[in-house]
Amino acid sequence: MKPLTIIAYTGAAAGLAALGVTMAKTNPSQVEYEKYAVQRLSEYLKTDVCKNTTNIIENLIRFNCDKLVDSANPQIQEIIARTTERQNYMIFSVYRTDLKISSWIPSYKFETVGAFDQFYTYTAEEQ
Repeated sequence: MKPLTIIAYTGAAAGLAALGVTMAKTNPSQVEYEKYAVQRLSEYLKTDVCKNTTNIIENLIRFNCDKLVDSANPQIQEIIARTTERQNYMIFSVYRTDLKISSWIPSYKFETVGAFDQFYTYTAEEQ
């Protein structure tokens, strides 16, 4: 082999090793995913569910939907923790959440990949 080829292969191997180490160090944990999922679910509830509730219903029940969602965050995180399965591949993780609370509320399935301290939800569907 030519010295230039050896240097190129060595550089590529070192680059891949550095990328692998970086990905392994920045692979988010289950707790980080739960925080992310609670934030996303709370945003959804506030923007879609709460906004679709008429003011008449809010006045009759005397509750503020946004405040109710905020106060339920610990319970939401507990439900997400119980219904999530993590597959850890060292350099990234896949999280599968089957969110089913009761038979009269629709259930949802979420699939999310976590890498580089970020999350990307690539499947979100109502069951």
